[in-house]
Amino acid sequence: MARYDMILTGGTVHLPSGPVQTSVGVIGGRIAAIGASGDAGETIDCTGLDILPGVIDTQVHFREPGLVHKEDLESGSRSAVLGGVTSVFEMPNTKPNTDSADAITDKLTRAHHRMWCDHAFYVGATNHNARDLAELERMPGTAGVKIFMGASTGDLLVSEDSSLADVLASGHRRVAIHAEDEARMNARAGERIPGDAASHPVWRDDESALLATQRILKLAREARRRIHVLHVTTPAELELLSRHKDIASCEVTPQHLTLAGEEAYPRLGTYAQMNPPIRSGAHRDGLWHWLQQGVPDVIGSDHAPHTAEEKAKPYPDSPSGMPGVQTLLPLLLNHVAEGRTTLQRVIDLTSAGAQRIFGIVGKGRIAVGYDADFTVVDLKKRWTITEDWLASRCGWSPFTGMELTGKPIGTIVRGNRVMWNGALANAAVGEPIRFEAVEFG
Repeated sequence: MARYDMILTGGTVHLPSGPVQTSVGVIGGRIAAIGASGDAGETIDCTGLDILPGVIDTQVHFREPGLVHKEDLESGSRSAVLGGVTSVFEMPNTKPNTDSADAITDKLTRAHHRMWCDHAFYVGATNHNARDLAELERMPGTAGVKIFMGASTGDLLVSEDSSLADVLASGHRRVAIHAEDEARMNARAGERIPGDAASHPVWRDDESALLATQRILKLAREARRRIHVLHVTTPAELELLSRHKDIASCEVTPQHLTLAGEEAYPRLGTYAQMNPPIRSGAHRDGLWHWLQQGVPDVIGSDHAPHTAEEKAKPYPDSPSGMPGVQTLLPLLLNHVAEGRTTLQRVIDLTSAGAQRIFGIVGKGRIAVGYDADFTVVDLKKRWTITEDWLASRCGWSPFTGMELTGKPIGTIVRGNRVMWNGALANAAVGEPIRFEAVEFG
């Protein structure tokens, strides 16, 4: 009889073939058996709970180095595992920018066993490092290249078609895109109304998003380069992207699926301000339509914390962004409970989809040989998001006070139980994520 390091028993295990009442055995940080029985160093009773593949959040901003008063790699990843997230892709708009081999190495060094979850870091494209990107994207622990077509938090900006073409010509992995048109936003800067955050989506309008997405699709096709369009906010973009799936994957966020501008800006003011903006309820409903049509490939949180003091500045001096890594899965479980989507679709959007489009090695499904990454949830748990549950250094959430059904109970990373019932393990165990293009290219 086998001797396992860990067995999860009594739960509903969500396999690629569907949910099954069974057990899972772990040896050496990997899944060793489905339907495991025998001795184990640790047995976890999951009776009444659902065992999902570990949730992967492919867009977070953890602010280290340079902006650690907002967040750092430890606090951001602690927030992640408390929300059931086992792996993250972290963004490059730090100070200094993550735009060189030394900067990537520095982040990996800072992250080693300070981060609670597994991790990879994007390298930021600039107008000066295009020729280096083919080499940079192949560094171990690198998620790929990120392009900011429109200015956001930080100073990474590649807005001209010629520069974008240079970036797309260098390398082979999928490139992540913040698609807002800088020229149009500059021309519309007068649409901002001082003190009125509700003018944010008027300034950064639908057309600024659609125009940028149209441009990058054309350039990507000319370069024969795969792209990933982040935080899509308009139904028109999703309709367009549905016709270009051979080269383009895309993401939506829980914020844009949950908040509507008509309610959010009067209630939250600048705390609802992010890029691209929270738009109308009609936009939100349109995103749900295209999600139900299967077009978005992943859901990422775009976790982008700022301090309450910074967010309290009058618009437009207030920074854009909101925390979200800890609330990503709870919001989605609540949407399942309320019938907007299915748990099967959530699993695809938060684990299998990320593995599929980014070529992650050993993650994204519960299968023998894969990393023992599990997100254990109670689908029936009714609870309220409170500030004392939040671990982000910024200390706030636009969803504080929201009543939900469905809660992450446990987070297991490569066979290490790092969170259970809101309590953390004694030590962080995060390691770099591995990618097919790097491991086997």
